Amino acid sequence: MSQKQNKEGKKIDEIGCRNTNHQLPYLTTTHGLEEDHQNRRRKRSMELHWWKALLITGAVLLNATGSLSQSVCGQAPFNNKIVGGETANSNAWPWQVSIQYRAGHFCGGSLINNNWILSAAHCFQSSNTNYAAALTIYLGMASLQGINSNSQIRSVSRIIIHPSYSTSSHDNDIALLQLTSSVTYTDYVQPACLAAAGSSLGGGTLVWVTGWGDIGNSVSLPFPQNLREVEVPVVTNSDCIASYGSSVTSNMICAGLTEGGKDSCQGDSGGPMVIKQDAGWTQVGIVSFGYNCAEPNFPGVYTRVSKYQNWINTYTSSNQPGYVTVITSSASLPLSLSLCITPFLFSLYMFS
Repeated sequence: MSQKQNKEGKKIDEIGCRNTNHQLPYLTTTHGLEEDHQNRRRKRSMELHWWKALLITGAVLLNATGSLSQSVCGQAPFNNKIVGGETANSNAWPWQVSIQYRAGHFCGGSLINNNWILSAAHCFQSSNTNYAAALTIYLGMASLQGINSNSQIRSVSRIIIHPSYSTSSHDNDIALLQLTSSVTYTDYVQPACLAAAGSSLGGGTLVWVTGWGDIGNSVSLPFPQNLREVEVPVVTNSDCIASYGSSVTSNMICAGLTEGGKDSCQGDSGGPMVIKQDAGWTQVGIVSFGYNCAEPNFPGVYTRVSKYQNWINTYTSSNQPGYVTVITSSASLPLSLSLCITPFLFSLYMFS
């Protein structure tokens, strides 16, 4: 990858709501009794509103997407540069993982909760029945070589490939990897938010892609193989179809420059394409395929994450990832109105 830039990460603060009970005075006159009744009615009304708020809050807790014990997703403590900034800090993308087979990196992926990795189906087409057991997941890695003192290593218990994945067209190119043990969230290891069903990204929307893949056609990432990042604009599906033909489906999203020069490449497969919003970073795509790397008029093609919320939840039902509805216009900025349904409870203040 080339043309490195970074963006600012901002942490969400949870807002609490507090209600104070006031003691009503004891009044003995007739006028005082009327005031006392009015005060008691007001108190009962306030108590009803308070219980209403508690009941609604309980309903949100019971129906919230994800687990409240999970950290807020999409937070990158070391990703503190604005658009157009310098090279990203180390560990700027704490959900990025390296998937390795026999100590060799071959695909990327993203941490979506403390037990699951999201990646591309085409990375796991081995006929080896013990293939999952031979894989190792590296998290919190700034580079593939050298010392990574903040890294965590996990094994894989099973690989789940989308049942409708097509090896010829790469439609539904998505897979889940379940870890043998939970990861520990740190500043260096954090889950990404996922684009929720109904998300829509207009052409020109700026997104970021990360990975340890080649930096050009048949040009390997040099020592010490630091994680790379590239910012590219979303290409409309109609324009992408003009380049690739009808193999581009609504389950895909394309991104790249018309003139080429900035793209994902071999070794980046399965890695995340993310967008920055006020609430944090949200994964909107998975590196899937393309014509060579960074070729003019051939943008990279990514799996559209928002199409798979139900499928992902089928396997992570007891520990669902955080989801964010991302809607952007045909410019490069997200619209101000977006629905965050991460497993994070915002304070509920409802009084009529």
